[in-house]
Amino acid sequence: MAAPRKAKTAAAQIPVPQTRDQVAAHIREIGERQRELARIQSDMNDELAHVKEKWETVAAPHAQRIDALTQGVQIWSEANRDTLTQGGKTKTAAFATGEVSWRIRPPSVRITGAEAVLDALRRLGLDRFIREKSEVNKEAILNEPEAKA
Repeated sequence: MAAPRKAKTAAAQIPVPQTRDQVAAHIREIGERQRELARIQSDMNDELAHVKEKWETVAAPHAQRIDALTQGVQIWSEANRDTLTQGGKTKTAAFATGEVSWRIRPPSVRITGAEAVLDALRRLGLDRFIREKSEVNKEAILNEPEAKA
């Protein structure tokens, strides 16, 4: 049984300089090409900005109308929510062309600057909102070996 043949990778087809002068020429060409690439990218970004501005101008009236219609549907739906949700039994009201949903997100609390918040709660006498954590003091146990016996 013959051993499986290993696939050989092709040698890289890149220009390798052979002298110090050739290295300097390659470095010069790299710089020239990097500058040209930056010019091309700058031109491309300018052109893209003009195209984007043109199409955003065309799309703006549609976006404004969508916002207005959405707000109108929201106001009407909130006014008729009890009927649409069958007295709160459902969260979605279906129409022939789409549906209206009410998402009830669970409340959340985000705290930035925990120390300042703790200080404020203590000053306001709201200690019931502060959790005190009790844990075993391992260092004290190690310092008093006769007490643990």
